[in-house]
Amino acid sequence: MTLRTTLMALALCVPLSACGLQPMYAGGASSPVAQGLAAIDVPAIPGRDGWLVRNALRDRLGAAGDQGGFRYRLDVRLDDDLEALGVLNDDTISRELRILRSRYQLVDISTGQILLDATAGSDAGIDVVSSEYATIAAEQRALENLAEEVASRMVTRVALTLRERERAGAE
Repeated sequence: MTLRTTLMALALCVPLSACGLQPMYAGGASSPVAQGLAAIDVPAIPGRDGWLVRNALRDRLGAAGDQGGFRYRLDVRLDDDLEALGVLNDDTISRELRILRSRYQLVDISTGQILLDATAGSDAGIDVVSSEYATIAAEQRALENLAEEVASRMVTRVALTLRERERAGAE
């Protein structure tokens, strides 16, 4: 590496340090955001899709709440839809679209205040094949993948909300 290249690299790093970006989970498990996520209770969500989303949420939120120290509750309502997408000339379906949408609210348990009211969703295309078993398996796998994706989006949004709440309290 030449001196010129090194100086250019250093010059580019200076503006990045002033851009205001900060790691969300700085401090690891003891960070305010991680502590807040671990203190979220996720009540049972009806249906198989609800079971999958709740498990995915609990995996991502952490285990501190297992001691009963919940400060927040995440209320979730799901809408799971399977639509025919490709219809052939003989009226058979060749492709389906599985859509999973979530409306969720983050509630402060002590005050009852709704801190976040948002939606998240994702969809997946499914090929309908001659084997009914293969099609059903594909539909189920799509639901499992969608549950993971929707839970991930929800946790990201909740983490951002908790970070903003923590910043506002620190100022």
